[in-house]
Formats: sequence, C-alpha cells, structure tokens
Amino acid sequence: MFYGEYAHSLDKKSRLIIPARFRKPIKDSGEEKLYLTRGLDECLFVFTESEWLVQESKFKSLSFTKREVRKFKRLFFSGAFEAMPDKQWRILVPDYLKDYAKLSKSIMIIGVSNRIEIWDKKKWDEFYKSSKQNYEEIAEGLIEL
Repeated sequence: MFYGEYAHSLDKKSRLIIPARFRKPIKDSGEEKLYLTRGLDECLFVFTESEWLVQESKFKSLSFTKREVRKFKRLFFSGAFEAMPDKQWRILVPDYLKDYAKLSKSIMIIGVSNRIEIWDKKKWDEFYKSSKQNYEEIAEGLIEL
C-alpha cells in the first residue's frame, strides 16, 4: 500500500505534505482520517483509519496484567493524534510528536507497507547507513524463500 521514501520538510506551522504516491491508496480506501503516534526507533507512525483499527484490535488482545504491555499501550495510544489532510494534503504534526521524533525542518516520509513513517532526515540517513550494511544478514534471519 505505501512504498518508497520521500524527502520533504515541515513548514512553519509544523505541517507536512503527504507524498502524491501515498494519496491514492488513502483516497482509494475511501478514508480521510489518518492517525499519527509514537513509532519505534524515534520515528512517527502514520496509519489510515482502517489500519489503525486493525492495530488497536491487536493491542486489545494483549493482557493488561503484563507491565510491559501496559507501558507500551500507554505510550502508543496516549501519543495518538487524529489528522485530517487539508486540500493540499498537509497534516499537522503536534509539538509533542515532533519532540518525540526529534524532527527538524528536513524530514523523510517512508512507506512501510501498511503504514507511513516520518523521520528526521539526519536520523533516517544514520539509520539507513548503519542498517544497509547488514541488510542481507537481517533478511537471512527473517525470511525463507
């Protein structure tokens, strides 16, 4: 559904433009609402409403009696922000999420199948540089073809 990486920037009002290639799957789904929240590796996750509900359902099935589950759910759901793209397909990134992901003006918008990730450009470049060296090793440990 969402694939590729796109260099963008936050405007003065902390808005970003959803890349044109990501708009079609959102429009095709008939959805308008997006959900931003704290991601992993200091990025932000962005989900369509239907995918958000899928993720929420998965988390509901986890036992709240486990401390780590409670912690994760608190951070994940308390960080959630409902965003409606405007006519130019801009969405607001609230300050608390900007701070969490340490976003500067230059950002990367990454398609990761069922979600979009928002990264600070420098942080993405560091992640990519350190991860690409062991890409094949990661694949070998995870994927059997």
